[in-house]
Parts: sequence; structure tokens; C-alpha cells
Amino acid sequence: MNVIWDVLELYIVRREYFAVLLGEHIYMSSIAIGNAIVLGVLVGTLASAKPRLGRILMVIANIGYTIPVIAFFGIMVSISGIGLRTTLIALTMYGLLPVIRNTYSGIMQTDQDILEAAAVGGAGKWTILLRISLPIAVPFIIAGIRTMVVMTISMAAVAAFIGAGGLGSAIWRGITTYNSIMTLAGSILVAVLAIGADWCLGKLETVTSRIIFG
Repeated sequence: MNVIWDVLELYIVRREYFAVLLGEHIYMSSIAIGNAIVLGVLVGTLASAKPRLGRILMVIANIGYTIPVIAFFGIMVSISGIGLRTTLIALTMYGLLPVIRNTYSGIMQTDQDILEAAAVGGAGKWTILLRISLPIAVPFIIAGIRTMVVMTISMAAVAAFIGAGGLGSAIWRGITTYNSIMTLAGSILVAVLAIGADWCLGKLETVTSRIIFG
């Protein structure tokens, strides 16, 4: 219990400090998440229209998941240096993987009877893809976005190690000064932010699933 009170006291005493870090964390996470959603859905949709390209992208996505986060940031730093720009590029690229995979998988799982009925009715390939397959795949896409959002918010904590700020700064300060309360305080805020975002997206996923699949 003493640890909990110590953390709460730290939040009160350093509230302006944590407010700034929280704002920075939300800012860079939001930009990366937005980029990953737009690019991921676009690439996943195009991949589903080109089966050969889709298979190649799925292999790349699966390989990308095997790269440790720290190693991925290290690669990006060697390419574009340290700072916010590198962080946003790294978070966006890493976040693309689950969105592309779920968009592609969701579209490819569309019932063939529905596709054949639309084709018989005179609908073209792209009309079927954009007006039938893609809307049906929305719950799958949101599931991928949920994974990506939690992952991005958590990964953004690493951004402090390359000078981009965010809640990772509190964690890093706690580690370097042997202040376990500061480390815990930063970690808790990252966890709360990720859990809150996942809960909201979970509700959205449930609603869209009910609307689309009844």
C-alpha cells in the first residue's frame, strides 16, 4: 500500500510534469496510429485485389513481427537519426503489420456466395471489393487496429530512449536515478492509456459486428 500512496503522491507533486509527458505520448501515438490505419487499410485492400502481392505482403508482415522492438528502433535510428521523426516512422511502420494482415484476411474471408451473387448482378471487381468485401471486413480491421493501438502506445514508451519524449521519459528517469516510484508511475500511465484505448475499440468492434453480422 505504501508504494501506491507514493505513486499517487508523486502524481500530485509532479502533476505538471506528468501532464506534459502524457500529452507528448498521446500526440505521437495518435499520429502514428492514424498513419498506420490509413496506410494499413489501403495496402491491405490493394493486396486483397492482387493475390500474388497479398501473399508476399503477408510473408513480410509475419517476418516483421519477429523483429524485437528495440532492434527495430535501432535500425531506424541508424537510418534517420534520433528524435520525434524517427519515432513516428518506426511506430507507423511497426503498426502497419497487424492492420494490413487483418484487412487482407477480413476481405479474403468474404463469403463466396455473396461475391458470386454480386458478380451475377453485374457488379465489377472493384465495386464488389469496396462496397461489399471491405464493409464486411470492418470488424476484422478493427480487431487489427486494437492490436496495433495497444502495441503503439506501449512502444511509444521506448521513444524516450531516442529523444522523442513521452511517458517513457519518466520511466527512463526512474531507471537512471534508481527511483522505482518514478519508473512505476510512468509505467502505470502507459498501461492505463493502452487499456483505455483497447476498451473503447473493443466496444466499437462489438457494435460493428452486431450491425454487420446481426
